[in-house]
Amino acid sequence: MSKNFELKQQVVADIKAKFEKAGSVVIVDYRGINVEQVTELRKQFRGAGVEYVVLKNTLVKRALAELNIEGLDTILEGPSAFAFGYEDPVAPAKVLSDFIGKTKSEHLKIKAGLVDGKVIDVAGVKALADLPPKEVLIAKMMGSLNAPITNFVGVLSATLRSLVYAIDAIRKQKGGEA
Repeated sequence: MSKNFELKQQVVADIKAKFEKAGSVVIVDYRGINVEQVTELRKQFRGAGVEYVVLKNTLVKRALAELNIEGLDTILEGPSAFAFGYEDPVAPAKVLSDFIGKTKSEHLKIKAGLVDGKVIDVAGVKALADLPPKEVLIAKMMGSLNAPITNFVGVLSATLRSLVYAIDAIRKQKGGEA
């Protein structure tokens, strides 16, 4: 085996590991954005715990083939950058969507995405970006779980309150107090 072939095999293995480890991946066409914009985008990605890299499409295709992920061959044409979300699967889509909205960049285009090994289209990536933060979703769920208990406690306290008012009314009536 040639040294070049071994090197490419190692790069494919590294790419494969990135895809396996990531909860989500967003694929972007970055043609036309300037260095200043790329620097700002990378800064925002780092702040959100997202890895943003430019990879060769042919090597990514090999890695995806080894992972049995299909449906991205037509998307992996032209320059492609990849945003890997390891801790928060929503972060890459959110950062990209916010960045595109703030900069009004017509050059930066979302091509597709992957969530848990499943291919999603541009609309899916945008829907992912529109999800509320994880903490908000957890708070809403906890509120939903807590609501029946809170209502039950309210009903019980109302019953006890009614009993106390009835006993107080009887006491006042028998004692003649006003």
